[in-house]
Amino acid sequence: MNPAPTCETAAILATALVPWREDWSFDEQLFVEQVRVLTRKLTPSLYIFGTAGEGYAVTDRQFEQVARVFLTASREYGADPMIGVISLSLPVIVERIALARSLGCRRFQLSLPAWGALNDTEVDAFFAATCGAFPDCRFHHYNLMRAKRLLAGADYLRLTGAHPNLVAAKCSTKDPAILTDLMTAAPRLRFYLTEFGYAQARRSGHDVGLLVSLAAVAPERAQAYVKGDDARRAADIPDLERILAALLKIADGRCHIDGVFDKLLYKVRNPSFPLRLLPPYASLDEADYLRFTTALPPGWGVLSQ
Repeated sequence: MNPAPTCETAAILATALVPWREDWSFDEQLFVEQVRVLTRKLTPSLYIFGTAGEGYAVTDRQFEQVARVFLTASREYGADPMIGVISLSLPVIVERIALARSLGCRRFQLSLPAWGALNDTEVDAFFAATCGAFPDCRFHHYNLMRAKRLLAGADYLRLTGAHPNLVAAKCSTKDPAILTDLMTAAPRLRFYLTEFGYAQARRSGHDVGLLVSLAAVAPERAQAYVKGDDARRAADIPDLERILAALLKIADGRCHIDGVFDKLLYKVRNPSFPLRLLPPYASLDEADYLRFTTALPPGWGVLSQ
């Protein structure tokens, strides 16, 4: 097999969410339209089945169905697709990578199994079975506490030394010390950070990508956030904090899964997009959507499709 490229350069990384009909079937048409809109308005660097994309909840049948449609739509609209793989079972993770690879995917997002926090030996075994087994593929690691183990700079230094195709990591931190540790120890990795951490890293001179979250509600504003200078980003921070506060107030402890918020953010751009999550996880409703749209700061509302 040919080796995978060892660099990642996308400015913005965004998720495509899975729309479920009332009978829990996959709404393919609505999903394909979402891929078109995201690629044209936000970024061609798209992924499915992260925590927001319900990668933790889909069956093998749903995984294959959505992956096939995603890869076909990505080819049609010029997206650079990535497929997330989440499971408590490492063999299931490996099987899903192999399946998606057979469909033409060469870019994957990994999350550590979350039944218990992995120790260093187990972390190394996990990446050997994934990155090591598919050297012609590129891998991102989603570094989040839902997996019960956050990787530090020393971990990434060790792992990138063993696996050149581990090319990027997604993080939600805005702690300057943590950001410095990660990017100093593993400079070859492309780090994707959510809005607050992104602003902090750019202000410190680090070349990072935006893991778009809150700013996804207005694609043009998200692009300006990346292309602008530190002053531009600082001016947007109060609006982003207001959007986050509105999300938390509306959820009010009833909902806690990432996809609850991401689906609500996308629905602002396409009001026909359903908010429901696969059971048993609770989701928001149309009344919540209306409350959210009225809470948005000026300039962050519905924009062109």
